[in-house]
Amino acid sequence: MKNYIWQAGTDDNVDSTIMEFMAGEDVLLDRELFVFDIRATSAHVAGLARIGILKKKESRQLRSLLNDLLEEFERGEFILDQRYEDGHSAIEMYLTEKAGDLGGKVHTGRSRNDQVAVATRLYLKDSLHHLAELCGRIALACLRRAERQADLPMPGYTHLQRAVPSSVGLWMGGFAEAFIDNLVFARKVLQLIDCSPLGTAAGYGVNLPLDRVGVSRELGFERIQVNPMYTQNSRGKFEIMALQAALHAMQDVRRLAWDLSLFTTSEFNFISLPDQYTTGSSIMPNKANPDVVELLRGRAATPEAAVAEIQAVISLPSGYQRDLQLTKAPLIRGMQASLQALAIVPALVKGLEFNEQAMREAISVEMFATDLALEQAAKGVPFRTAYLDAKKKLAAMDAPDAAASLAQRVSPGATGDLLLDHLRHRLEKEMSATEGHPITD
Repeated sequence: MKNYIWQAGTDDNVDSTIMEFMAGEDVLLDRELFVFDIRATSAHVAGLARIGILKKKESRQLRSLLNDLLEEFERGEFILDQRYEDGHSAIEMYLTEKAGDLGGKVHTGRSRNDQVAVATRLYLKDSLHHLAELCGRIALACLRRAERQADLPMPGYTHLQRAVPSSVGLWMGGFAEAFIDNLVFARKVLQLIDCSPLGTAAGYGVNLPLDRVGVSRELGFERIQVNPMYTQNSRGKFEIMALQAALHAMQDVRRLAWDLSLFTTSEFNFISLPDQYTTGSSIMPNKANPDVVELLRGRAATPEAAVAEIQAVISLPSGYQRDLQLTKAPLIRGMQASLQALAIVPALVKGLEFNEQAMREAISVEMFATDLALEQAAKGVPFRTAYLDAKKKLAAMDAPDAAASLAQRVSPGATGDLLLDHLRHRLEKEMSATEGHPITD
């Protein structure tokens, strides 16, 4: 039978069915948080030593044991499994087995509430750093394609109908700017949640002068989260913010995947995917299915569902409620799925092959109607008059010049003035702030 750290030494029987229901998959999920939990415990130990709760020798011993536990876990020698109620109890039991009563001192001044909160917060910070980096890499991949095929004509669509001549530069530049925005959003969320909840205990503080600021600094937080009750009330809220950052990026992945799903069909034949992004049919030898692209398109559903699940859970009064445990699974599921999907995109964009002939041939005469109307409007003809005359003039047009049409569209950001240098400057600035150094080609 498991030992539960909250049993206070009683021998009361614990119903295993009830305990399995309450624990759920917590100990397995805690594998994703365990490294952060160990780090936070080590910082807490150092903080206890600074206020005299632990002797310096005791602090050094506990921190050395925690480092041993971290190394054993990373080598796969320590297995966090169903022997433990959760990761928090596993840490305390490990220390008690190694150091006896000294291990029992480690929980002084904290609750499992702020322990899970700080481990989760560190996980969120790590995930958002990774998310921002991936968004930057995708933006760079799209920007490079936009720069290299800036003037390659392709149809522009509205309502999935051919509308006006466009270019690969405009199409790819749009995704570059989208992922720059996603990078910025991830960093803004990171800035907002970059506060340490450790030391607020169960939501009301403790009667010890904890060195919350020093512990926060050791863990790399920008500041402490001041109010103990808000620390509890922000659980779920901060997770949703982080997942929304992932969802924004995944929604743009979904749109890109949709475009690729269309443009790689025989009906369009604009783009070919690298072989590693396609699979064959089990029954039709002629097929090369864009399975990776389709899975990228569907993967946005995972963080979207995670946001909805957590929102449903946190319809709660103030203070800690056990329901908050149920936010952990959707958070980890949503983040892992998003980061895994986003990591695939840069190489996918880099490997796209464009069928220039098919893209040029798809630009038909009627797509130049807007050009004709605007040419007349520029000469002083009322636009509505020019608009009505444009269709009549199409029939008399010779083969239109797509390159000329693209060059003439000179409104800032349009095909004749893509402002890709502005996007590159903005991306370099944001990536420099994220990585500590500028991007390089």
